[in-house]
Amino acid sequence: MVNSSSSTWHHIKQYTAEAACDHCGKILQHEGWCITLNPFVQYAYEIILDPHKLTIGDAIILHSLGVTWAPVAPRVRKTSLI
Repeated sequence: MVNSSSSTWHHIKQYTAEAACDHCGKILQHEGWCITLNPFVQYAYEIILDPHKLTIGDAIILHSLGVTWAPVAPRVRKTSLI
């Protein structure tokens, strides 16, 4: 027989928006496409942040499609010293 009294329940966790994954928004389980689970999504994030991590095979494919995949220098905002 299962005792359903409140003394049986030792811990009830409160889930809040702060506990949600920053990438997929899930709390208990991540989505299949979440960066925390999917190595292909992790690779996509890595090559966006560091284009040097692009594999040679992917570089050849992108080159054949006319895509230039290279780091972009940060834009410098010109300000006047008036």
